[in-house]
Order: sequence, then C-alpha cells, then structure tokens
Amino acid sequence: MKQDGHLLNLKKLGLEAVYYKDIQNSINNKMSKLVVLFRTFLEKRPVLGNCIVYGTLCVAAETSQQTINKKFLEKPSKPLDTATIGRYAIYGTSIGGPLVSLWYKFLDKKLPGTAVKTIVKKMLVDQFIFTPQLLVVFYISMSILERKDDLLAECKEKFGHTFLANCLFWLPAQAVNFSVIPSVYRVTYIGACSFAWINVLCWFKRQNLDNNTDNGIIDNEKVQ
Repeated sequence: MKQDGHLLNLKKLGLEAVYYKDIQNSINNKMSKLVVLFRTFLEKRPVLGNCIVYGTLCVAAETSQQTINKKFLEKPSKPLDTATIGRYAIYGTSIGGPLVSLWYKFLDKKLPGTAVKTIVKKMLVDQFIFTPQLLVVFYISMSILERKDDLLAECKEKFGHTFLANCLFWLPAQAVNFSVIPSVYRVTYIGACSFAWINVLCWFKRQNLDNNTDNGIIDNEKVQ
C-alpha cells in the first residue's frame, strides 16, 4: 500500500511538472509573438515606435527614483509626483525620442557601415555635435514644462558637469551601439542605456529642486 501511495505521488508530481512545463512553453510562445510583433512595428514605424520606447523609459526612470525615495529616503513618505512623471513622458515621447530617432537615421545615411574609422567618426560626431545640443534641449524643455521664470538658469548651471559625465558614460556605450546594434533597434538600445543614465540625472535634479524651494517654478496654487 505504501508503495502504491509513493507511485501515486510520483505520478502526481510528474503530471504537475508537465502542466507547469506546458504553461512555461505557452508563456514563451506568447512572448516570442510579442517580440516579433514589436520588431515588425519598429521596422514599419521606426520613429513612432522608438518615441514610445524612449518616453516609456524616461517615465520608468523617474518613477523608479521616486519609488526608491518613497520607500527608503523620505520620512514620512510622499505620494508619487505625477506632474514630474508627466513632464518626463512629454519630453521622452514628443521631444527627445523624435530628435534621437531622426538623428540616428540621418547619421546612418551620412556615415554608413561598421568599419573602425566609421564607428569612431560616428562616436565623435554624436558625442560632440549632437549630444551638447540635446542636453540644452533637455534642460530648456524641462524648464518650460516646469514653468520656470528663467528658462536658461538650470542649463547654465548643470550643462558642464552633465556633459562630462555624459562623455564618460556614453562613449563606451556608443562604441557598442554603432558597431553591433542594427539601425532599427538603435534608439531602443539607447533608451535602455538611458534608463540607467536618466535615473542618475533624475536623482541629482530632485536634490537640487528639494534644496532650492523657490527654483523659479510658478506655484500653481498661487496662480489659481
């Protein structure tokens, strides 16, 4: 009787293993289909797709920073600042995403190929011509969205340090970007790297805003 019981348990465990394996295979198949659909969407609508990805990653970075602050740093914890998250969503999908997408499309046409000289040229052009302009656009755009009185103050204060840190982070990342990543996935790859980068920027930006209560931002309650 005991042996029969053991056999029944083994059969039950075997059936459960098969069941969970079927579930895992089903999930993997669905994920594969989603990847194929996303790849097709990117190939057909590269600018729109990459704008959505870039904006989503901007939102995710800011949300993760706020969540970390809420759980570990702020006592008492504050609710999520949806207004700030919304500003990053607007910047990522409507400003940063389109600029980055169109820039890499232009750069690939002007400097095609993956030869070493071409990669070096792309890195230098991207880092020292496009990136400074993108950082200026970022700070001014965020200042406009924050309704600051002085739209250039934050850019003037933070541009130098931001650009230096940007070079240290992005030059190695761009070497991989231009030599390995296919053109259609380039902005998505940059967005993934940006998740880590924007997390750092969000943290430093928040410290500045917290320590500078005025900061030139219009108080909506006073306006109303």
